[in-house]
Amino acid sequence: MTFLRFTLFSWQSYLVFCRDLPTFVASIIIIMKINVFCSANNRLSPVYFELTAQLGHWIGSHGHHLVYGGANLGLMECLARAVHESGGHVTGVVPSKIEEGGLVSAYMDECVRCATLSERKRLMLEASDVVVALPGGLGTLDEIFSVVAEGTLGYHNKRVVVYNMEGFWTPLSNMLDDMQQRGMMRGDYHRLITFADSLTQLVELLEKKD
Repeated sequence: MTFLRFTLFSWQSYLVFCRDLPTFVASIIIIMKINVFCSANNRLSPVYFELTAQLGHWIGSHGHHLVYGGANLGLMECLARAVHESGGHVTGVVPSKIEEGGLVSAYMDECVRCATLSERKRLMLEASDVVVALPGGLGTLDEIFSVVAEGTLGYHNKRVVVYNMEGFWTPLSNMLDDMQQRGMMRGDYHRLITFADSLTQLVELLEKKD
């Protein structure tokens, strides 16, 4: 009888463990919604696409969610494809001009439509936990500084992690340092924008607890 009671107790404990396992796992694994700004230009050095794909595979394989601009061009499409192929969830925020031009990516699990670029920035920020900036042009610069400027005024506490692929963003880092030294910024800008020179550094910054 003692053995029987022990066996029943063991099976009951096992069933409770199995029932609660998903909740337990979810409690120790942090799933991030990562907002990524990047170039929509196809005519870039192959190294940018290679490094972008590596980031996408990391996002997808670790169960994180990608939030991005939804276009099927340049680093944007490369990133969405990599996340999708690695089993991650992809949310695209697509302005009407992109949709009208037939430039919407096919790698999205969720498509959020909007009217303007300003609305897209707002929706992407609201839907994410952290912001990452890859190499890009004027649009990416606008997105970076919109997020940072709003952060300085306390509209949110989300930081921008700039992935400095192949030294692409080094001139920007130098400019911000110079602006800080000249007294053009309040406080230390590094609390809102940080730079990573490798995927390893980027991941460390993303997983760092504030």
